[in-house]
This record gives sequence, structure tokens and C-alpha cells, in this order.
Amino acid sequence: MFSGSITALITPFRNGEVDEKAFQEFVDWQIQEGSNGVVPVGTTGESPTLSHDEHKRVVELCVEVAKGKVPVIAGAGSNSTAEAIDLTRHARSAGADAALIVTPYYNKPTQEGLYRHYEAIVEAVDIPVIIYNIPGRSVVDMSVETMARLAKLSNIVGVKDATADLARPLATRMAIGGEFCQLSGEDATIGAFLAQGGHGCISVTSNVAPRLCSDLHKAWQARDIDRFAEIRDRLMPLHSALFCESSPGPVKYAASLLGKSLPDTRLPMAPITEASLGRVDEAMRTVGLLN
Repeated sequence: MFSGSITALITPFRNGEVDEKAFQEFVDWQIQEGSNGVVPVGTTGESPTLSHDEHKRVVELCVEVAKGKVPVIAGAGSNSTAEAIDLTRHARSAGADAALIVTPYYNKPTQEGLYRHYEAIVEAVDIPVIIYNIPGRSVVDMSVETMARLAKLSNIVGVKDATADLARPLATRMAIGGEFCQLSGEDATIGAFLAQGGHGCISVTSNVAPRLCSDLHKAWQARDIDRFAEIRDRLMPLHSALFCESSPGPVKYAASLLGKSLPDTRLPMAPITEASLGRVDEAMRTVGLLN
């Protein structure tokens, strides 16, 4: 079971190329700060604009640092089932602990198409798979019924739920059971998500506040509700600021304020506006991450 604060890692760039040294140092810092897992080459890692070779290399770099310390859940999704199988095979061969597979975007598959997509992947590759359900980016929304059907397959072990529907984790738990791993993809609603039966969060905010995010989940697991509420409230301005524009622009800028990465993104992601720079800077100071 994956649980706690799991970081959806940024991918640092330098001169237009993946900054391998900065990335590995960043992964190591995440582990030292208490993150319970790491996710390379998800949307926050700019997987849409990485080449396949870069994508695979980033997974390898991550596993090299993190394997044996915290789980690596490698992004391996695609709107092509064959491509998703190839990326998932690589994740397994690289030593990842699981693969995060997004619902196919743009194609708009039916529920039966979604089922067959994931069925084909788990039949082709023996690795735990977490379904990534994010209708806001992929347009399609996997139903609880389809997810329950998929959960009967070996290696479909959980979901990253970015629906922002806070009835969904409870409905999923009732339909599938408590052992099905439910990870939120929405930092700002994590308190309600956990209360509704969730197990953790694949987090953007933990890129820059890994210790606080880890402590938040530790407080929840210890049922220290006062401490949990204190950290939850403290983090809220940062959650909001990091999504003032399309991610990962704001979080890469926030990471640059900590000296962890340049703020550079790849087109079509543009540099964030001056107003957004100020908002992120203010939030980082409010939370106490900058002097």
C-alpha cells in the first residue's frame, strides 16, 4: 500500500536539456525531507514535452537515487495503449515499484475503452499499476463502476484521484474496499480526501514543502488532529499559489527560490507572469519557506 506524501517531481532543465545532476539532488533532498514516495515524469515533470528517451532516462535517474529508500511510481501513461505498454515495460525494467497510468487524453475513450486500455497494460507488464483519473486534463472520467471492474485484475492496485469530487473516495472505498489505494491528486482538498477514506497524496506542493507535507500525513496517521489542522491551514496559501497558472510553471519558480531548479519550462508552457511571480513569492514567505 502506498500512502502519505508522495511527490509529483518536477524535471529541472538547463539550457533546454534535462539537468540530470539537479534532478538527482532534488530526489535525494525529497527523501531526506521525509517524502513517502516519488513520481517521476508525471504531468508536473513535463512528460508531454519530454522525448521518449528523456522520459526513460528520468525514470532511471530517479530509481538510481530512490530505490530501496522510498517507492518510485513512474509515470508511464499515454493515449496510445501500445506506447503506454512500452513506457510501463521500461518502468519495470528500470526498477520502479509501480507505474502511474493516466486515462487516455484527447481520444475520449468509452468506459469499455478505458477498461480494455488498462487490461492490455497489466496483461503485458507485471508491475503494480495506479490509475490516474484527471478529467480536467484528459476530458474522460473513469466511473467508479469501471474502476471497480479494473480492481479485480491483478496489479491494478489504486488510483490517483484528481477529480476534486470529495464523494468519490468514499464511493470508491464502498465499491472496491479499503485495500484499494486511493491517492489524492489535489493538494488543497487533502484533509477531506483522507477523511473520506483516502490513503495519501501525490503532491505538487511537496516539491517545495516536503517536510511540511510529510508532517501533515504523519499527524493524520497518528490521529493528531490539532497538529494536522495547523499544518493544513499553514499550507493552504501555497496550494493556491502553485496553481495560479498552469502547473508546473508556478512550482518550478518556487523551486528556483529554494535553489533547487531553474524556473525553466518547455513550450507550450510559458514563463509565469509578474503577478504570478509575486503571488508565489508571497506564499512561500507566508508559509515560512523563505527568510
